[in-house]
Amino acid sequence: MNVIFINPFLESAVKVLSTMAFINPVPGKPFLHQDKAACGDVSGIIGLTGMARGSMAISFSTGSILKIVKNMLGEDHDAINRDICDAVGELTNMVSGDARKRLEQEGLNIAASIPTVIAGRDHVITHILPGPSIIIPFNTEDGPFYVDVCLTE
Repeated sequence: MNVIFINPFLESAVKVLSTMAFINPVPGKPFLHQDKAACGDVSGIIGLTGMARGSMAISFSTGSILKIVKNMLGEDHDAINRDICDAVGELTNMVSGDARKRLEQEGLNIAASIPTVIAGRDHVITHILPGPSIIIPFNTEDGPFYVDVCLTE
């Protein structure tokens, strides 16, 4: 996977979550992810096609997504439910959309599908492409979340 794909997703996750949820996610060191196990408790995944193809997932720990939804919508939830899953789908769209705008500035026109949301401990993320993905971990005061990118030109 080309490293030019990493920064747009990192920058987009920070921008979207700081703007929409008023949190300051701190990115960690990206790493290669060899298996399909999700790093969080609820994940949104979206297919990407065009000048680059593959998929992007964003996976949240329970603590992080409950705080994000509280900040975004002013609603308290004590568990992952339909409203939380809807918010994860929307966040997946927003991060993907902002990253695709950034990639377009680099000359890569990419379209996206409708996101799918998966919830539950020990769920898996199956990317469109075989092989490893790159995970960008983020820390928040209420727990981690992860952006998982698997793209090729």
